[in-house]
Amino acid sequence: MVLAVAGLITIYSATRGLTLDGGKYYLKRQGAFMAIGVVVMVIFALFDYRRLDQISTVLYIGVILALIAVLATPAHKGSQRWFALGPLQLQPSEFATVVLIIAIATYSSRRPEGLEFRDLVRLVLMAAVPILLVFKQPDLGTAIVMTVILMVMLAVAGMPGRYLLLLVVGAVVLVILAINVGLLQQYQLDRLTSFISPNGANQPAIYNVTQAKDAIAVGGIFGQGLFHGAQTNLSYVPSQQTDFIFSAVGEQLGFVGAAALLFVYGVVAWRVLRTAQLARDNFGRLLCSGIFALLVFSIFENVGMNMGIMPVAGIPLPFLSYGGSSVVVFFAAIGICISVHSRSLR
Repeated sequence: MVLAVAGLITIYSATRGLTLDGGKYYLKRQGAFMAIGVVVMVIFALFDYRRLDQISTVLYIGVILALIAVLATPAHKGSQRWFALGPLQLQPSEFATVVLIIAIATYSSRRPEGLEFRDLVRLVLMAAVPILLVFKQPDLGTAIVMTVILMVMLAVAGMPGRYLLLLVVGAVVLVILAINVGLLQQYQLDRLTSFISPNGANQPAIYNVTQAKDAIAVGGIFGQGLFHGAQTNLSYVPSQQTDFIFSAVGEQLGFVGAAALLFVYGVVAWRVLRTAQLARDNFGRLLCSGIFALLVFSIFENVGMNMGIMPVAGIPLPFLSYGGSSVVVFFAAIGICISVHSRSLR
């Protein structure tokens, strides 16, 4: 809740110069998303997480159909990621991350004797379907997040190290092939190459990162003050309310404010990890481990790309970035963790 409220304030500060109503449009919509997310979190917290095992197949098939259906929608800025539901937009790929966690946890928990190579093949094929559909949209960032979730959950489930190493090598080979055969979009290649060699990159590819880094640098130790700062107030940082929201925190609240924000994230991540340790069964442990991977990697990637130490992948900052689907999904994930924790104490 602290993170979500901080997100409301930061989004308002970053969008006051974008709309005629001084940012109230984004503030009201994010407030509505937050309210829906809280309701969803409470529902999942009261719901017995063990029943997710029984409906995991239905959830998996449902999200696959949604990912297929979204590819038939009109493209928006070259992407097919959203369903329009009146004034709201639904992004199935965000929900696919949690559904994938549930599916992997269900399969793995039903193998108490341990995972073997055939299980690795089945799990990879099961994860590959939504990952490839998300990649097709194209949404490279979410596809990467889902791949990281798969790797972490396989390790927690007890997959032998030699098989995990084989999977990592296979993933590297696939990335190299994707680059060489042209499966990646040009802007995706530009982002990757600009991260590897920023000095030789074209300016459009590194403009967002440069502006974000400048905003964070200007913030210094204590920041320019809430609702102050030229980079944010004059909208110099593109997509600042979504992918580059951390730069608004850095400029306005400085190193101290950014560190405080990361401390709160650390507390949430620690509690999720602790819940995984306290879980009474393997299913609950795997659920919380997958959510931990989703949360921590999203934070690391988003903050990292704002500071230029990670490539730009379009991954939102949990609870802070503007976007309905993302906010609801992270609240749902925390609700599942609360359900696991409450039942571990009984």
